[in-house]
Amino acid sequence: MSAAPGLKRIGQISVNVHDVKRAIAFYRGVLGLTFLFEIPNAAFFECGGVRLYLALPDRPEFDHPSSILYYEVEDIQSSYESLLARGVKFETKPRFIARMPDHELWMAFFRDPDGNSLELMGEVRQA
Repeated sequence: MSAAPGLKRIGQISVNVHDVKRAIAFYRGVLGLTFLFEIPNAAFFECGGVRLYLALPDRPEFDHPSSILYYEVEDIQSSYESLLARGVKFETKPRFIARMPDHELWMAFFRDPDGNSLELMGEVRQA
């Protein structure tokens, strides 16, 4: 057996969009992610050490919604309310998912302007 490939972490995630300018406005202006740079048909953002690559699909087989991205937040209720006030249309309110030994896992589901699934993910610590 060969040596392990040395995978350490996710460095970049690609998300298909159909309008790069609209995607920039949403991810920077609404979600508040740090805009890095733009190239023809693509834009890049920083999100907690992972680069988010928003791009037009370059082949028909890639023209579909992305995997679900889960954004970890400190306070899911206040993040939900803040994004709701910025015009994000949530499909679910923050809801309980599972009880862990030291916290509860809560999530709230929404979509970007291209229909990609996104979730807020919060760990609610027990008193």
